[in-house]
This record gives sequence, structure tokens and C-alpha cells, in this order.
Amino acid sequence: MTVNPPHVPLSDPGAWLRRFRPAPDAAVQLVCFPHAGGAASYYMPVAAALAPRIDVIAVQYPGRQDRRHEPFVEDIGALADHIHAALATCTDRPMAFFGHSMGAVTAFEVAMRLERNHGTGPVQLFVSGRRAPRTRREEAVHLRTDEGILAELRTLSGTNEQLLQDDELVRMIMPAIRADYRAIEGYRGSESDVLGCPVTVLVGTEDPQVTADEARLWSSHTTGPFDYREFFGGHFYLTDHQEEINALLAERLLGTA
Repeated sequence: MTVNPPHVPLSDPGAWLRRFRPAPDAAVQLVCFPHAGGAASYYMPVAAALAPRIDVIAVQYPGRQDRRHEPFVEDIGALADHIHAALATCTDRPMAFFGHSMGAVTAFEVAMRLERNHGTGPVQLFVSGRRAPRTRREEAVHLRTDEGILAELRTLSGTNEQLLQDDELVRMIMPAIRADYRAIEGYRGSESDVLGCPVTVLVGTEDPQVTADEARLWSSHTTGPFDYREFFGGHFYLTDHQEEINALLAERLLGTA
């Protein structure tokens, strides 16, 4: 593990948040949390589609892209603590959260911290491709060989096959992917963790990572309105349904598609 450079401390709020299409006049902010192995740039198309109506903020986890020299955070709770602190700079307007896969539970944990510490959380939580925090599966992808992890990525179809065949690139990204899998596979949610905001769950019909029953259990983690949406596809169903999902986000956050 590399040493964190002194000019980019892990606690620096500016290191965690990216605005690819700044929209300072937007009435609402949408904070997007990447999946395991993912980066803030995954949400560039969302920012392009929703700006300037919605100010899209993408979270950048350490250990990848421009933060590749920083140490990984291998615990979801610690990751949520850092992001919660970084979002203290974004309290001028209402915030909504969108998280996919590992990003879903990370968004949930940050939302819990906001409600617990400030009395108010996001105006809406969108969770995608992830079972409810109260559910549990025994998984150990992070303990596999590099080839074993690559096999998992191919199963989920979220990474371009040409990239997975580039040995140099794989060596570069594998530590971050393994660290993220260690974080999410070590996560333990609680039945008592309940939000007050509306929660919308989005899942792919063929996703091996989450069943419909596991996804619907998100309803027990909110006292607010709950909605469940299915889209044809696997774990990365978002790729084929991005326009539809963007329209849903706009409708929920602005009252218009």
C-alpha cells in the first residue's frame, strides 16, 4: 500500500467530491456513489444529462484515478465517515443520494450519519443493484486470486473485456478492486438502521447479486415512502437504461422528466 501524499490528506474534503458539470444555480444536488472498483468518472454521463437542472456531485474514493497514490479505505463505516465530513461543504442546498452496488450501502450509511448528527438527511435515497443492509450473504471475492476476481467482474459484465485483457491496466486497478470487495464483504448492516427519507430501489431482473426479495427489504430501512423499480438486465443494467433512469431522477427530484 502506498503512502498518502502530504499534499492530499485523506481527510481533505476537496479530495472526495467531483463536479463534472457544475450547476451552482440548481435547486437540488445529487450525490453519486460508485460501485466496487468504480470511480467518480462513472457518473460523468449522469452529470451531462441532468445539468444544469440538477447539480451532480460524484464521490471519488481514494486509491484510484487522481487519488491512486492514497491508501484505500477498506471499511464501509470509515468510508462513510470521510464522505459525511466532506459533504459538510454542500449544505447550502438540498441533497439527494444515488448509489450503485457498494455505493448503495455507502450512500445509506452516509445518510444515516446525516440524520443522526444533523437531524436531517437526503431528500431522497436511490439505491441500485444492492440488497438491503439487513440481508447477509457469505462472500469472499476479495480472497480470490487476481484471475478469480477478474472472473467475477466478467460475470457482472461491468468492465470492458478489452480492459480486462490489458495486463498492465489490470495490475494497476486490481488493488482498488480487491480493497473495495474487502470493504463491502465485511459490511454488516443492522435491522435497526432506519431512515426517514423516501427510498427508491432499482434492480436488474437478471442481477446475480440481488434478488427481488432482498431488494424489497430496503422498505424496512425507511419510515418514508418506498418505491421498487425493475429493469431488464444484469448487475450493470444501468448501461442500457441510462436515459430512463435519468428521467426518473429528474422526475423525483424536480417533478419533471
